[in-house]
Amino acid sequence: MAQDTTRRDFLQLGTTTLLAGAALSEASAQASQAPPAQNQDQAKKQPTRFIIACMTLPYNRFPFQRALEGLRKVGYSHVAWGTSHMEAGGKAVPVIAADAPVSQAKELGARCRDMGLEPVMMFSGIYPEAKNGLEVLRQRLLQAAAARIPQVLTFGHTRGGNDKLWVERFKQLAPVARDNNVLLVVKQHGGETGTGAACARITREVQHEFIKVNYDAGNVLDYLRGKTNPLADLEACADEVRSFCIKDHRFVPVDQDCGPGLGEIDHYRLLNIVSFTGRTMPLCCENISAPGIRPQKPEEVDALARRAREFLELVIQCTQRPAK
Repeated sequence: MAQDTTRRDFLQLGTTTLLAGAALSEASAQASQAPPAQNQDQAKKQPTRFIIACMTLPYNRFPFQRALEGLRKVGYSHVAWGTSHMEAGGKAVPVIAADAPVSQAKELGARCRDMGLEPVMMFSGIYPEAKNGLEVLRQRLLQAAAARIPQVLTFGHTRGGNDKLWVERFKQLAPVARDNNVLLVVKQHGGETGTGAACARITREVQHEFIKVNYDAGNVLDYLRGKTNPLADLEACADEVRSFCIKDHRFVPVDQDCGPGLGEIDHYRLLNIVSFTGRTMPLCCENISAPGIRPQKPEEVDALARRAREFLELVIQCTQRPAK
């Protein structure tokens, strides 16, 4: 989820670029050689109902209300709550605090719907292995239920996680998630859970329909520096994936996370992998920025949000086109 470039190691740029390019090229070649039988099986399945949403996160330097207004203005009907926003007085205020009463979440959900935006995801704001991780994740599930938000997103620390503890806690949280009809989804964030395959190993061990994977291809490419191909990685965990955090990443001419279609990930191949699951699957735009450009005005963020939505609409239209 990190968006700054100060932590990048410029001296290794050339090496990582070659690694990333080689990995993605190899994936493209493999994907283009998919056997006809696989395509026939895919055609028999029902199309995935992709829901294009945008997080309020790209507007974090502006008030939450302005984020909602902007997203509605540029054509979104679904939203994912970010973490915090700069409110009056120049203070960063959480969208909803971890210990906030469920009544506050209910009111916030209603506020979004009154503006024509259906909330589909919220951040947990805590690592599963944190000392108070179990308590906070439980409260987040209750908040999401009150707001009628179908998914709560969590992820591990970039330095690594604790698989055994994750499984233990997720098994405890699974009945809470089920009883409140809210999925707890875990995405890639470097370290031991830097790939979708690693996250899926955990959710498969938990073996519960309400503990699943969120896929973030941008994080896989970024944190693993091109050593893991997001396309092949998604293939390895697609059966566990229930949503996406949409972001892209490129290494040249700048090393930066960016909006879909502006980086080195082929979103046509990416979404094609899960285009016929028969499931409802939110695509939540987490990073919509253009490489090397930092918006100064909320209207500039609006324009990037519109571009991301229109790009994803084109991708979906192509991957789910009627068979000829």
